[in-house]
Amino acid sequence: MIPFLDLGRINDRHRTALLAAMERVVDSGWFILGREVVAFNEEWAAYCGAARAVGVANGLDALHLIFRAYTELGVMRPGDEVIVASNTYIASILAISESGLVPVLAEPDLRTFNLDVDAVERAVTARTRAILPVHLYGRVAYSDDLQRIADRHGLKIVEDAAQSHGASYQGRKAGALGDAAGWSFYPTKNLGALGDAGAVTTNDQQLADAIASLANYGSRKRYVNVYKGLNSRLDELQAAVLRAKLTHLDAENVRRREIVGAYLAGIRNRAIILPEPPDNPDEHVWHLFVVRCSDRDGLQRHLDSRGIGTIVHYPTPPHRQRAYSEWGARAYPIAEQIHREVLSLPVDITMSDHDVLSVIAACNELSVSA
Repeated sequence: MIPFLDLGRINDRHRTALLAAMERVVDSGWFILGREVVAFNEEWAAYCGAARAVGVANGLDALHLIFRAYTELGVMRPGDEVIVASNTYIASILAISESGLVPVLAEPDLRTFNLDVDAVERAVTARTRAILPVHLYGRVAYSDDLQRIADRHGLKIVEDAAQSHGASYQGRKAGALGDAAGWSFYPTKNLGALGDAGAVTTNDQQLADAIASLANYGSRKRYVNVYKGLNSRLDELQAAVLRAKLTHLDAENVRRREIVGAYLAGIRNRAIILPEPPDNPDEHVWHLFVVRCSDRDGLQRHLDSRGIGTIVHYPTPPHRQRAYSEWGARAYPIAEQIHREVLSLPVDITMSDHDVLSVIAACNELSVSA
């Protein structure tokens, strides 16, 4: 059996460091907003090349707090619009609507799964205040063309970087490309905690201060509340865990690229459409390796019969979810095709070369008529 992702085996590689990190927190007697969070904020900001990082409770909160801070600072107002990809995970959209803003869906590029720049341009209105490029599956969605659109219309670029730990664009890392970035450290991410965790990175000191306050009951000073905030603080234990794992992130991303390189070179089945790699292979961190197949369910059954775990990311597009039933009459054909055809193959850093070859062989065995 080749599991889609074996978190037990992945974390066992760091067992000694993880236990030492947790023991350090327990011995300190300080569990909220202590030295581990301060240190991780500094280390994560430095890694991303950003001026500030603010640890928060999870990835959804990270994005939500960015938009809340912009509204508190008067940069955005309730009812303003944010452009986001129609094929993203629903958390990207929830963060916008939860902040009193209006998500405007734009179609992705079928080759990259990321926002189509031309679709973004067509979606801009007088109420647009931001673009939320989602670095889906580990590939950066930011580009110079996207920045030019933002500059021309006076828009903020907020990166949804939840799947792009270590990804880059022309030598600059995700998290320091736009005006702010929201991160998730959910356990399955390239840099994963042992529970929920998130962060915001930005070069905007005023924005970072507002986010830090909003995440701490709206308080900058104990018992003095500036905003109607919430409780969304990165846990000391999770910060310590992330610090222990951060030193291995680049090496683990190299292994992901090795696995994907073998897939791209070895899968030669005309029924399976492979993702388009970037010109610079070092820019993509392959959080997920997502293929397309007209008979996706048949491919998944075939691989399951060979003992290979797969997952559909994601089976239902956001505009077809009951939560956004008001969008039910809208049509986003590219997103619908993507959600109908995609299947994620395993990119587990603990996979052996034999496991990788087994996945390739199983894919190539699938009947081309599928």
